[in-house]
Amino acid sequence: MAIIDFLYKGRDIPRFWVLEEIARAPYFSFMSVLHFRESLGLRGPEHIYLMKEHFAQTLNETEHLEEMESRGGNKHWVDRAFARHLVLLYYWIMVVYYAISPVNAYHINEQIEHHAAETYNKYLTMYPDDAKIVAIRDDELQHAEELRQAMKLVLAL
Repeated sequence: MAIIDFLYKGRDIPRFWVLEEIARAPYFSFMSVLHFRESLGLRGPEHIYLMKEHFAQTLNETEHLEEMESRGGNKHWVDRAFARHLVLLYYWIMVVYYAISPVNAYHINEQIEHHAAETYNKYLTMYPDDAKIVAIRDDELQHAEELRQAMKLVLAL
């Protein structure tokens, strides 16, 4: 995340767009692994709950992405190319990581959601009346809590 913060210093909206493009990847990867496990007959009692949660998180992150697109965050091809290559790499890393250790995959993404909320908080110190960013920041904190709950659920099994 520090690399993205450095590369996009002073370019808040494109940075937010890149972060939101990437933010969907872990939820897609979680659902892919859960679907794969289901296809192998390895569905557990937590399976449906996690699929619903991760699908809802994906939709929510897509809404954030659309908001950043409406603000011009993806107007430069270099930003689009960077984010789409990074998201492809991140997706596959998370597929492998979630398949091996769901709790650790959740933990990493919980930290990333907190970082996203902190990034939005810094922006809000300059633009405190940006209600959309406030709502997005709150969603990121909610996702972090949902990931924490998923960790507890998986650990309890």
